Amino acid sequence: MIKSDRVSESVRLGTLLTVTGGFMDAYSYLVRGGVFANAETGNIVLMGLNLAQGNWGKVLHYLVPVIAFAVGVFVAEWVRKRLGEEAKLHWKEGVLWLEVVLVFLAGLIPQAGNDFVNCMIAFICAMQVEAFRKIHGKAFATTMCTGNLRSGTELLSVGQLEHDNKKKGESMHYYWINFIFIVGAAIGAWVCGRFAEKSIWFCLIPLLGALGFIGYQKRNAEI
Repeated sequence: MIKSDRVSESVRLGTLLTVTGGFMDAYSYLVRGGVFANAETGNIVLMGLNLAQGNWGKVLHYLVPVIAFAVGVFVAEWVRKRLGEEAKLHWKEGVLWLEVVLVFLAGLIPQAGNDFVNCMIAFICAMQVEAFRKIHGKAFATTMCTGNLRSGTELLSVGQLEHDNKKKGESMHYYWINFIFIVGAAIGAWVCGRFAEKSIWFCLIPLLGALGFIGYQKRNAEI
């Protein structure tokens, strides 16, 4: 039972959401055109390269998912403003329900709509990373790994140098989340090879699990 920590900052919830993050990255790469749609660094770099070469059509192609990611952050904040933290349906639950709807719709779209689906994934990941960004009060991400790797290694290094076992223990949270991201991607590779476009519906399992976890735990702790 969670008493001192927020439900949304628990390792268990982060684990469920990170499975989704790893799966969607594998899905966008294996099923939706060989791209990693979760984070936008690659799209921004490719946009800059094509801008330098004067390929304006390609610039627009890479700009659209970046905009979709930014809109996802905006929508998450809009949901927070509309629902707040005291309503029967907490705003973070609202974000997850919106993810569930979009994930279901994405599985219905054929290959011809790959670019649109990748924008949907960018939008979903932006909402998720905006709404769920801490574990036990420390920043982390469920849809990408670099920041987690940096934070975990920093804590491990400081803990080792200062002989601080607490920091070394906290570093393991980050390595665990990155390990789960890999697990999510591996599951994604297996499922995508069998169910193609509809593979993304697997993400409904951890997302609905996250909603059930929040619903059960919020009776005893803050979200």
